[in-house]
Amino acid sequence: MTSTIESNNLSAAKRFYRPELDALRFFAFLVVFWFHRMDYVPVDPITQPWAYAIGMAGAFGVPVFFLLSSFLIVELLLRERDQTGSVHIKSFYVRRILRIWPLYFAAFFGLVALGHFLPNVGPKTYRSWLAFLLFAANWYIMRYGWIAGPIDPLWSIAVEEQFYIAVPLLARIGGRRILAVVSVILLMVSYFTSAHYARLVYSGESGQWVNSWFQFQYFAAGALLAIALQGSVPRWPMLLRAIAFVIAAGCWIYAVMGPGVKSYDAHTTVAGAIGGWLLVLLGSMLFLLAVLGIPESYVPRWLSYLGRISYGLYIFHSLLFHLVFEAGERWMPRRLVALYVPASVVPAFGTTLVLVLCIASAALSYRYFERPFLKLKQRFTFVHSRPE
Repeated sequence: MTSTIESNNLSAAKRFYRPELDALRFFAFLVVFWFHRMDYVPVDPITQPWAYAIGMAGAFGVPVFFLLSSFLIVELLLRERDQTGSVHIKSFYVRRILRIWPLYFAAFFGLVALGHFLPNVGPKTYRSWLAFLLFAANWYIMRYGWIAGPIDPLWSIAVEEQFYIAVPLLARIGGRRILAVVSVILLMVSYFTSAHYARLVYSGESGQWVNSWFQFQYFAAGALLAIALQGSVPRWPMLLRAIAFVIAAGCWIYAVMGPGVKSYDAHTTVAGAIGGWLLVLLGSMLFLLAVLGIPESYVPRWLSYLGRISYGLYIFHSLLFHLVFEAGERWMPRRLVALYVPASVVPAFGTTLVLVLCIASAALSYRYFERPFLKLKQRFTFVHSRPE
């Protein structure tokens, strides 16, 4: 009996799977989805200020992805170091490659090929191709501007890959201490970057949003949360979690309506930039803390499943928005659509159609394309983060 208990404890120590974090992933996708919907279904900020602010705040779902990813990666690396005495650098990179690269490159080459038949879906120049191939798309976009809706979301994958170049090395060399020091430095660099953009005089978009040094604040915050919690989770009552969730949403919305921060442009004052982006960071951290530690019985399986396929949801949604709302209008005359779908419900109908197609595409991708790589990834895993 004792040996069985010890075996179960050892198994638990080698696993860190939290289904509630999958639910948070799906939430992050939904708010990004709603933000990108505004490109096709505009909202008037004058007549609909609250709807506009909520939609604009949807862009902050990307920081939640960054913060959550960093929190999990650092947590797993620290557990690996505690259990094995080291961090296995090669295995870490193999795991990241098997998780990120297959779908990323499939989407990239698919959009390049589709671009020969359909305009405004992918990069057209050799320089832009090279940027995406080398995970430097965000720097390319910062310099030359956005390329096309379906391909543009891949910039965030580039930022994530750049951050993880050094993380396993730092975890192996100095563990919690050096990760904490570097994270604090990155936070300072991020806000220095934001202050720098606030002082600039520019025309058009500033490029701040896709600048890695600006976005690294969310990775740093995720790492600091993992270090501070030391493997534990908040044991908050559900009422307190609900309050924290509402406050987090309020931080985001006020950041848009108050200081007026925008994902696509820098703030015009240093005080507004620092105050506004601190609210976004605080809201992102509160979302994670509000969810982390929720008992598994409170998380429906379908919701955690949608979070597990959120990578595909994120990759596919902009292309499907383009196909339904832009390319679809060329393929199907508006007069024909009007016969079956009243004009007043076209936006809702189109949005629902995009979401359904997105879930279907991501589910098929996860089942038949991504899962074989995920199974292979387990051979290089020391602390498991997937369900049994």
